[in-house]
Amino acid sequence: MYLDNADGPDLDRRTKRLDFASRVSESALCLPHMVHQLAESLGWAIDAKDPCTWSHSEDVAHVSRHLALAMGLSRDMAEVIHVAGHLHDMGKIGVPDMILSKPSALTAEEWAMIRTHPVVGARIVSPIARMNETGVTGMILSHHERYDGRGYPDGLCGEAIPLGARIIAVADSLSAMLQRRPYRQGLPFHKAHDEIVRCRETQFDPQVVDAFTMISPTLETHFESRRQEGFSDPASSLSPTAARCTPMPGGSRRDAQG
Repeated sequence: MYLDNADGPDLDRRTKRLDFASRVSESALCLPHMVHQLAESLGWAIDAKDPCTWSHSEDVAHVSRHLALAMGLSRDMAEVIHVAGHLHDMGKIGVPDMILSKPSALTAEEWAMIRTHPVVGARIVSPIARMNETGVTGMILSHHERYDGRGYPDGLCGEAIPLGARIIAVADSLSAMLQRRPYRQGLPFHKAHDEIVRCRETQFDPQVVDAFTMISPTLETHFESRRQEGFSDPASSLSPTAARCTPMPGGSRRDAQG
């Protein structure tokens, strides 16, 4: 077990982590196709909990893969990061729906519950040896760390954060800003782009942001295409309210939490 042995998501107990991605050979990075399919299915299951985020995990996985390739990583490594993107919010299975869909400001206790999801998600996948060996577990655990060390759960900074997690952080924030949420309208792509660039070297790894700006026209086309298609929702049978995501007035602006 690569995490603490606590029975509950207590963030006051420090988690033990390893940057698996820097310790494995390229040959160890290959994931069976079934693992990818399972990760995609689990991502849909988590997104179905919240009608506003039904495509979030798929978008994060898609953007993460493109960012990894733009940074010159191998296709196998990009695929590992893609799988981690599908699973990054797995821990939200432990967050009550009333918190995820709350249209108004969260209380301190509710924020604390939201902030447990990286640890919970890493615990969920950690019994699968391949997830640990390829670094997926560490990416899930660290995807809300910040480049300047002000993130969570461990306050890691810079290159102490697994590269895959640094990539997913940008993809996660992009998708979150573009989607409508109960507490705010979605942003147009150019405003989300500018916000990511503004947070270069503070929230985000500058090299990941540079890769993002390089491929942003491709990403904008992708999201525009999905918007024009009406975001046809394969999860609609799981989430009958999927089409009803109307931002409510009075909600506070939350930092991109995915």
